[in-house]
Order: sequence, then C-alpha cells, then structure tokens
Amino acid sequence: MTLDINAILKALAHPVRREILTCLREPEKHFADQELPLEHGVCAGKLEARCGLSQSTVSAHLATLQRTGLLTSKRIGQWVFFKRNEPLIQAFVDYMTHAL
Repeated sequence: MTLDINAILKALAHPVRREILTCLREPEKHFADQELPLEHGVCAGKLEARCGLSQSTVSAHLATLQRTGLLTSKRIGQWVFFKRNEPLIQAFVDYMTHAL
C-alpha cells in the first residue's frame, strides 16, 4: 500500500470527492435501492445520480480517488462498483494525526 500524502490531500481538496467518500462510508444509508449487494460496492451510476453531475465529471472524480488509492473498484458485467479503501484511509488518518 502506497501512501502518497500529497496526492491524497489534493484529491480531498475537492468537495465532490469528499462527498463521494462520505456517502460510501455508509452505503446502506445512501444507496439502499441498489439491486446488487452493497458488499460489491456502489455502482458508478448510483454515485452519478447522488452527485447530480454529468457522467463524465463524476467519472473523473472517481478516477482521481482511485488513483490515490482512496477507492477500489470492481467490474461486474458492464457495471463498475466502487468501495472505500479503509486500510489506506486509516493509514492516512494515522499519518495526519501523528505527523502534524
């Protein structure tokens, strides 16, 4: 697991990306209507609907979060599902707690 603090801070600087991570913390609360079980993650289409932005804009935000390692993805058929990478998020929180 690579912890790129600068890339993570840059990714977290955008409010939409923080909103995505916040919603994915409790997917059962925000995406209860998803057909497939939430243990697969949340479908990109559900995230797009939640954010109220275009598909391309949300995809760019998801790609940024995935590049930093804050999100993981899983393809099932034609759909891509996203989950928070909890170990990396916790490592980032630990770093920020002890480094500053």
